[in-house]
Amino acid sequence: MRGENTGHTLQPTALVNEVYLRLVDQTAASWKNRSQFFGVAAQAMRRILVDHARARLSDKRGGGARALTLDELHDIPQSPDEPGEIDLLSLNEALDKLAAFDPGQARVVELRYFAGLNIDETAEALGISSATVKREWVVARAWLRRELSQS
Repeated sequence: MRGENTGHTLQPTALVNEVYLRLVDQTAASWKNRSQFFGVAAQAMRRILVDHARARLSDKRGGGARALTLDELHDIPQSPDEPGEIDLLSLNEALDKLAAFDPGQARVVELRYFAGLNIDETAEALGISSATVKREWVVARAWLRRELSQS
């Protein structure tokens, strides 16, 4: 949630609760190891955030208009897109393309970005070295940056 914009309406606690509800209902799931659990949790977080972004952009919810409180009326930004924000729908599409090209890099991005794991935790979860995670992370970020700049 650190990478999300400041006006995000889904709180971190709500995200974790939603992930818990989705994972606890899986009666047939038996986690083989920590890596598998973190992988499934990261994918669930990704789906929840993408679904939330889609719902916010629907016409029923204002078509992507930013909700303002009375205190914020004097701070209305001049452009509709605030710098530094990531469009989750575009990121989701780019991650799907990356997964088709290199599933390992897509897993690293999911664990780092959506689950919030650091390099060492990601390496442990995937069963690879920290150096490999660093390399994959650098390449995946560059690929995603290029892909997102084209869209």
